[in-house]
Amino acid sequence: MQIAISGNIGAGKTELTKLLSRHYGYKAVFGPSEENPYLNSFYEDMRRWSFNMMVHSLYANVKQLAELAESGESFVRDRSLYDDACVFAPNLQDMGLITSRDLDTYTKLFDMTYSLLPKPDLLIYVRGDVPTLIRHIQKRGREYESRIRLDYLTNLNNRYENWASSYKGKMLVVDTDEYDFVENRSDLGLIINKIDAEFNSLFGAETMAD
Repeated sequence: MQIAISGNIGAGKTELTKLLSRHYGYKAVFGPSEENPYLNSFYEDMRRWSFNMMVHSLYANVKQLAELAESGESFVRDRSLYDDACVFAPNLQDMGLITSRDLDTYTKLFDMTYSLLPKPDLLIYVRGDVPTLIRHIQKRGREYESRIRLDYLTNLNNRYENWASSYKGKMLVVDTDEYDFVENRSDLGLIINKIDAEFNSLFGAETMAD
């Protein structure tokens, strides 16, 4: 079983990953973004380091997902490959931070590698308004995130909304402005009920347990 959690920076993906992993007994998996050697350089000079950052991210994510597929473990993963390919990369081009040629090269690499990987059984899109995202970012206090530009965060939010509206797989939308799943356990329970309903609709009487 593979559950992927998508959403903008500061949406609450990591916390929801931990909570769902604990509830279902699935492995919690975190995208290797913070291990990206280009990340700090990217936030200092986006135009210079965008392509390098995206290609390394693709490599690290595909490697991780291939290892998970080989293990056969059920898992909840913070981020999907869709985030980079369908949201972050085209947003960088919109902002003039990556060339059309580089985006085309990146997209071809993504298409070739992602076609070899299993797709999520359920994708959870965690949605949040920009003020909520900023509040979350400030609360966790990551030094490199203090340099995130407001227009960058806003454009990403718009991109996420457009992508989510056209996603063809099984998706559950969780509004982090409506559900405080970190502080309010009843809100978390409502989300879990929605997840169970999604899987029951796919598998009939089967439960989410292996």
